[in-house]
Amino acid sequence: MYTPSSRPYRGLAEVDYPLHDWTATVTRCGRMCWKRRKINLSTVFAGQNVGVRQVSDRIWLVSFMDYDLGYFDDETCRLDRSRILQPESVTYVPE
Repeated sequence: MYTPSSRPYRGLAEVDYPLHDWTATVTRCGRMCWKRRKINLSTVFAGQNVGVRQVSDRIWLVSFMDYDLGYFDDETCRLDRSRILQPESVTYVPE
């Protein structure tokens, strides 16, 4: 039977990105703004801060906490998740 926790949920602590160039707050509709352009992330991040770091001439990396979400170029402003390295799958072998 389900019983609610006695501890109140207080949300995430303020997230800081000291190694990134700037911080953006994701809108309620799941976007971040850059030079009057909108970049779609996800509504999951609504109200949260993400870090943005320039990695090459026109390419920017977007991160949430310790996770890289994807890259966008400043021409198309579309988030590309395909370049993010996926963790290797681990196979459990019982002894």
